[in-house]
Amino acid sequence: MTALQAQGVWKYYGDFAALQQVGFAFAAGSCVALLGRNGAGKTTLLRILAGLSQASEGGVEILGGNPRQAAVRSRIGIIGHGIGVYDELSAEENLLTFARLYGVSDAAQAVDHWLERTDLARVRRGMAREFSRGMRQRLAIARAFIHRPRFLILDEPFTSLDDRAIALLQGLLRDALADGATVVLSTHQLKEALELASHVLLLNRGKLAFTGERTAEMLANPGWVYQHYGEAA
Repeated sequence: MTALQAQGVWKYYGDFAALQQVGFAFAAGSCVALLGRNGAGKTTLLRILAGLSQASEGGVEILGGNPRQAAVRSRIGIIGHGIGVYDELSAEENLLTFARLYGVSDAAQAVDHWLERTDLARVRRGMAREFSRGMRQRLAIARAFIHRPRFLILDEPFTSLDDRAIALLQGLLRDALADGATVVLSTHQLKEALELASHVLLLNRGKLAFTGERTAEMLANPGWVYQHYGEAA
């Protein structure tokens, strides 16, 4: 089953083409490392995949549908640059809010599970604004996974994470992939991305420079794909 495909995607901001004729397809269960230097178009593409922006030309399909449709968006989990939790709610209230938004059938049970999984059960009634950055990071990770998304979009997820949160996120991603979920991971931290990735997609100035399986050579030399298909990162 094809979980992600893009056909002839262009994205204009005024006269500037941030994406130019981008196309690809990946099967369910793939982990795609989305690479490229700053300004390559990675975040623009991720916003289109998340349904937060619309292609100027062409289109994308996620899990067989349009990511701007509610039924598709409810199956997507997102971790971006920001923490993405409500400061004035407790850990428990944050997760209950998102669980209900996503229509999780047993929201209270799901909240209990994810508070335990992220080691936040002991502070479940603590206000998010009072948490350390590491605790807030783990709460954001729980928020992204609470509805068991079948498609995960991660934009620089390891940036500023502490070691504990990095280990937690890597473990959860491996579990999700083993369960058949599809992951698109954009990061400048090549080693971490390539250790998880089954495929690589490289953008260079808005154009698709390379797409294909992640090879042992890439894993041994994380800069290889840039050296052969794009400008230095």
